[in-house]
Amino acid sequence: MEKIVITGMGTVNPLGLNTAETWQNITNGVSGVAKITRFDASDWQTQIACEVKNFDPKTYMPAKEARRRDRFEQFASVAAEEAIQNSGLEITPENAGRIGVLVSSAMGGLKSLQDAIYTLKDYGARRVSPFLIPMLMPNGAAGLIGIDHGIKGPAMSVASACASGIDGIGLAWMMLRTGMIDAALAGASESILTETGLGAFDRIGALARRAENDDMTPAPFDKNRDGLVMGEGAGIIMLETESHAKTRGANILAELAGYAATADAYHVTAPSSDGSGGGQAITNALASAQINADEIDYISAHGTATPLNDVTETKAIKRALGDAAYHTPISSTKSMTGHMMGATGALETIFCIQTIRDGILPPTIHYQTPDPECDLDYVPNIAREKKVEIAISNAFGFGGHNSVLVVKKYS
Repeated sequence: MEKIVITGMGTVNPLGLNTAETWQNITNGVSGVAKITRFDASDWQTQIACEVKNFDPKTYMPAKEARRRDRFEQFASVAAEEAIQNSGLEITPENAGRIGVLVSSAMGGLKSLQDAIYTLKDYGARRVSPFLIPMLMPNGAAGLIGIDHGIKGPAMSVASACASGIDGIGLAWMMLRTGMIDAALAGASESILTETGLGAFDRIGALARRAENDDMTPAPFDKNRDGLVMGEGAGIIMLETESHAKTRGANILAELAGYAATADAYHVTAPSSDGSGGGQAITNALASAQINADEIDYISAHGTATPLNDVTETKAIKRALGDAAYHTPISSTKSMTGHMMGATGALETIFCIQTIRDGILPPTIHYQTPDPECDLDYVPNIAREKKVEIAISNAFGFGGHNSVLVVKKYS
């Protein structure tokens, strides 16, 4: 079956408004954690987050258009533009129907919905924006990207909690393999840093309660970890069939070699404690790529810094890799970007691509005290040079979703 390759990538996130800036900060171990500035968080036990900083949508689009897009749609539009420019793919009326847009979101325009509820309560129904529906629907970003660039192939969004980004990319990979399309923008965007979003995750007990900005929190795989830090942003890549990319002389960044998804069927928020679902997803993804467990050079972990997730993911990796797990470096970049919810796996796939290209493993910062239950190599605190030919990206979400991508050096 024909190879599926990656020819472009783009991102907006707490560590940068493009891929180059982001990668520099990631490899330097920069933390995106700070006090929340977008609203008054003093009523919540958690008052820190990883906000996208210095983002002015009017820099990238007309002010009128920016007002009609939720923040998650603005992020997606900017990341998609970078991915298209990076890929060098010219979108024309002749090829538009053979290009897809698989840009996901777990929760869509939560800020727009929250604001509309306040408006309804304070001013009545006639003041609710007529643009509310396209601003809040999770598929809004995919639709708008298609409109912006005249893309007429399949356009849709996958909503599978924190696995949404990887599942969007995985769905695009399957469409390309079956010949439905020749190219696709795939990834995810998320922005739920609102009073409602923070409050919901705060009440469920998933958020870190420590107030430190950058020296302890979040602390994936650390014994004293106490929860995730919310982030926001978008990550989008351009996928193509190998023949399509080679015919137009594209610069191929890496190969997307495999994908798999499983479900725990266990609990709506907690992962299955034995790591069986995540482990099976890794095993199935490796099988789809025809790769052995001992061939993996790097794992981009889901690594949320919640007490349950990190132990469960460690067990999942051990189940899938066996003894090779102890010799495979793993890192959680959420220690720097925070947890971007549905977009997190898409951004971390970009990091896998960069790791293969540059031979640098991102660190897991804030790692201070080893946890006996998390006893693998988490690349603590400082980036590491290493030749990487095969990397995997894990994303495990509420609802028991487990999704894994395999990224491979192109040859």
